[in-house]
Amino acid sequence: MKYNQIMVRFGELSTKGKNKKDFIHTLAINIKNALRDFPNLAFSVQYDHIYVILNETDPKPVIEILQDISGIHSLSLVLFTEDNIENLLKQSLALIREEEGKTFKVYTRRSNKAYPLNSDTINRTIAGEILRNSPLKVDVHNPDITLSIEVRNEGAYIFTKTFKGAGGYPLGTGGKVMHMLSGGIDSPVAAYLLLRRGLRIECIHFASPPYTNIGVIEKLKDLLKELNKYQSEIRLNVIQFTKLQEKIYEVADESYAITLMRRIMFRLASELSKRRHCLAISSGESVGQVASQTLESIGVINEVTNVPVIRPLVVTDKEEIIRIARKINTYEISIRPFEDCCTIFAPKNPKTKPALDKVEEYEAKFDYQTMINEALDNIEVIRVKKEEELF
Repeated sequence: MKYNQIMVRFGELSTKGKNKKDFIHTLAINIKNALRDFPNLAFSVQYDHIYVILNETDPKPVIEILQDISGIHSLSLVLFTEDNIENLLKQSLALIREEEGKTFKVYTRRSNKAYPLNSDTINRTIAGEILRNSPLKVDVHNPDITLSIEVRNEGAYIFTKTFKGAGGYPLGTGGKVMHMLSGGIDSPVAAYLLLRRGLRIECIHFASPPYTNIGVIEKLKDLLKELNKYQSEIRLNVIQFTKLQEKIYEVADESYAITLMRRIMFRLASELSKRRHCLAISSGESVGQVASQTLESIGVINEVTNVPVIRPLVVTDKEEIIRIARKINTYEISIRPFEDCCTIFAPKNPKTKPALDKVEEYEAKFDYQTMINEALDNIEVIRVKKEEELF
């Protein structure tokens, strides 16, 4: 039996009411762009589904790509056919004979209410045909095979397998975020969660040569290549942070260094987010994981910006973060032994409850704003594109 279409379901888009059509339009564009290397495909965009018409295209690589597109709840490889009962009996029997298992059930949805048979009658009629012409037995509670039939105005869709999608909202429907990418385990996972919610990302990284190795940048590129599955091009802004870090250690007690560094980083990210028309800053912080991520530290650090800050991992434990990192293929890249600036300059006994007045006292000892402006004027921009050379 030759399947001829893929049925794409929306999931959370059903909650969008009058805006649903705009979300579907964006999702359809994202799907077409992701599948542009398959010239024989055609598309049918409807209010409750998008259909990818295969036209003899191998469905396996198409399904793999669709599963990584945010906004897709699930998808099924379907046979689209005429909806008269004689044809449904013939096609259903042929399809289920190709499946492995000993038990089955038939599940019909009839959105075309003008169809002369109701769902229960279709179920019983087709199940009877299968029982008479195959060794399969009915099990309505835990079948090996579920034969699904959707009778719609344009015809019938028959399928046995459904694949899980990425979920969330279509990429681009939530605006753009300036994401702080360190190269560790957490920040790529946070980026993935943002992409799933329909947010585009642009990344900022703080480099400290010669203390940090050039391998960190290669590591970041490889991480972004994995995230290209969800956003085909990602801009990475590399900030030279060495002078600022050295100055912080010159004017401040070591225990306050990480707090001062994070405040400077958020100032840099805030200014760059405004220049690049981002609506928020995001990071891979999780409450209590390190000294700069206690609520007291976060409060002091956040004080420097009025740009919204998103922390997707804020209450996620490390085991869950690692599980997601393995799922999206970033874990093995993240654990490469190339340390970022926060790791190399981490103080031995950092303050977990920094005092704001003390922080401001240290910051008054140097002209950090001039140094911030200099860093922003000398950004290295790297664009990481899907399946293309980096430049």
